[in-house]
Amino acid sequence: MDFDFNQDQRQLREAVLTLCERFDGQYWLEKDRDGGFPEEFYQTFAKAGWLGIAMPEEYGGAGLGITEAALMLQAVAESGGGMSATSSIHLNIFGLNPVVVFGTEDQKKQALTPLIKGESKACFAVTEPDAGLNTTKLTTRAIKRGSDYVVNGRKIWISTAQVADYMLLLARTTPIEEVKKPTDGLSLFYTKLDRKYIEVREIDKMGRKAVDSNELFIDELPVPAADLIGEEGKGFQYILHGMNPERILVSAEAVGIGRAALAQATQYAKERIVFDRPIGMNQGIQHPLARCWAELEAANLLTFRAASLYDSKRACGSEANAAKLLSAEAATHACETAMLTHGGFGYAKEYHVERYFREAMILRIAPVSPQLILCNIAEKVLGLPKSY
Repeated sequence: MDFDFNQDQRQLREAVLTLCERFDGQYWLEKDRDGGFPEEFYQTFAKAGWLGIAMPEEYGGAGLGITEAALMLQAVAESGGGMSATSSIHLNIFGLNPVVVFGTEDQKKQALTPLIKGESKACFAVTEPDAGLNTTKLTTRAIKRGSDYVVNGRKIWISTAQVADYMLLLARTTPIEEVKKPTDGLSLFYTKLDRKYIEVREIDKMGRKAVDSNELFIDELPVPAADLIGEEGKGFQYILHGMNPERILVSAEAVGIGRAALAQATQYAKERIVFDRPIGMNQGIQHPLARCWAELEAANLLTFRAASLYDSKRACGSEANAAKLLSAEAATHACETAMLTHGGFGYAKEYHVERYFREAMILRIAPVSPQLILCNIAEKVLGLPKSY
């Protein structure tokens, strides 16, 4: 068993890190303070061809695997961009996988090529205020009128909706009381985010100000039948094709931001002199940092184990979930330790570690909670009774 990356993968990582050098800590500090989508960063990655790293070559993508995509996003986070940087390009990597798998040829051309070129942006409109992680309880309705649909409902925590041109929308087309299984009757659409029918209201939040999070109020949105992905009523099954890759990519990003915080803290520990010696000579500083390195490395191995399984078309759900759980914990621990290593300066924005800490917290919460991950592993791996 080889735990190393091949030469192409190592060169990919170095190329991404080199590109990220144009966007230093000061750039992300300003974005964190002032907000506004990092368009310069986004377009730089689009022009370099990175936005389609895991998309099919026939639509302008690179046709690489989730392993390479995870390496790319990890390097972006590790460069100092953190979650502000990765979240601005994250959807391009996994979000439209249902379109790749289930879309028609016309849908793929119209959706994928402009996204890869950076000519259009999309958001993932699934989560709702009252449903939480229970996706089967979505209440947004798409009702057939003639040959087309009209959509009404609400969505929440929709990233990049302020700048998105399109959305991958999950809505109920058959009432839940009329289907055999709760997962039936949900349909998936890739359609325009038409602000004549959708109010996009930004949510003021703890971190990642550069990438907006929003609540959507959808009122009589007309959706052409041609925007339906696959068959009506099978949308829930379709979005599952994006969930394992998402967890793997988020895990890689978590390790990346943890490494960024650890590197910052290690350098500070070497340079900070107290009582005529660098604080890094003290085991009270050394041991927490060393433990963070070990935790990040272990989480990283599981992340790329899950990526390898996915790219080999083998089952990887439990590994992807566990990687997300452990990577998020390792990242937040590393960021907290970095702040404590800096002492009072850890609270100052100019040292960046407080930004890493705030951004890392989202990894504990989204896209799936640690409690639900543990429930899933208990049931699927350990064979315990389903608890929810």
